Amino acid sequence: MKTPITQSRLDSMRSAIEGADARALASLYADNAVMRIIDSANPPSHPRLIDGKKAIAAFYEDICGRKMTHHVEDMLVDGDRLAFTEACEYPDGSRVYCAALAEFADGRIARQTTIQAWDE
Repeated sequence: MKTPITQSRLDSMRSAIEGADARALASLYADNAVMRIIDSANPPSHPRLIDGKKAIAAFYEDICGRKMTHHVEDMLVDGDRLAFTEACEYPDGSRVYCAALAEFADGRIARQTTIQAWDE
């Protein structure tokens, strides 16, 4: 069942992203969620698919374990969909930027597409 996204859910997501809290991030996803990532290593015709909450949790453990800062710049909600942008920076000054669109079902993220680019 699709339900509107609450301000509390948005605040939790922002806090988890900016706090690099992998466990809290994983808790936002449905058990059968799918995350699609598009970047220079995973082009649109062959995106990286991360299938299921357990795999998404492992993905976030890796990302949140890196020495980098995360800052949510924008969040926009339309019913059960959330779009957000995130700016990240490594200690050496290298930057990563991503834009994501997430679809919620029963209060959890069911599908997410993330497009990201980084300094090389």
